[in-house]
Amino acid sequence: MTPLSFLVLTDHRGHSTQNSLYALVTTLARDPRCARVAVASRGDARNEAFFRNSPEPSEEVWGFQVREELKFAADGGRFNGELAPLHPEDYDVVWLRLPHPVQTERFERLQRPGTLVVNDPAGIARTGDKSFLLHFPEWTPPVRLVHSAGEVRTFARNFPLVLKPLRAYGGQGIVRVDGPDALPDLDFREPYLAMKFLKNVSEGDKRILVVNGKILAASLRIPPPGEWLCNVARGGTSVGADVTPEEIELIDALAPELLRHGICFCGVDTLTNDDGRRVLSEINTLSIGGFPQAEAQTGRPILQQTIDEFLTYCHDHLTR
Repeated sequence: MTPLSFLVLTDHRGHSTQNSLYALVTTLARDPRCARVAVASRGDARNEAFFRNSPEPSEEVWGFQVREELKFAADGGRFNGELAPLHPEDYDVVWLRLPHPVQTERFERLQRPGTLVVNDPAGIARTGDKSFLLHFPEWTPPVRLVHSAGEVRTFARNFPLVLKPLRAYGGQGIVRVDGPDALPDLDFREPYLAMKFLKNVSEGDKRILVVNGKILAASLRIPPPGEWLCNVARGGTSVGADVTPEEIELIDALAPELLRHGICFCGVDTLTNDDGRRVLSEINTLSIGGFPQAEAQTGRPILQQTIDEFLTYCHDHLTR
């Protein structure tokens, strides 16, 4: 297996000690199947012309080579050190570890013969739209696309709903509708994904980490008392969790479709249905985190397993 070179694109401005980038990049850099790895940040002002989607974006990005352990620093650390211009075409793989918002059209231009972009930008755009869940009705709670207040009221006659903007992230813009007469004032210039509100939501939102179609670990994120949206920063908790047989079947059904769209890394979220079965609630395909935490929770070498699957994926796609 010929060692590969990697360019990692991130945005260090929002990083914390919990960000997976540092442990993942360090594990990758130490692997003998990695020839070299460099990192560049959207947070560097010199990189503005590279990251924006324009007819003639910059073809070079300022960054640094990782030659030792990459550690988080509150002041930016290595991202504020000595940097050099890097060219994506000089690398076998461009690895997107960017938070929202991301202009995927910009990164599609980096996908060229001899250079693989992971996750595939077009795949991120397609699977990141919450309407993608409509392809898997057998694995979700009752769900539909709604374009007007009238459609919401009709659907809400059956059960309470949760409305999700199609391209929101991090729980932004989610609205609970408890009945046809409880609809808040909403902007329907874009449709919403309407999903049945599940009475067992307080049992927790399970995040399943999937790399190259393989389940690596899972964690259960439990909302704070009196809340139905899990937010660890606001009193929720996260603990290691087992994957149920139905979740394994779910991933077996999802994985081929996600891989077909060029999705190597994804986080699949499940909730407990009213009948006690775990069902699909979200598919996340941009800058998935939680890998060091999963290693600590399970005691298994999750970081190395992640890099093993990542390298297998890259080699398979570059040698086609």
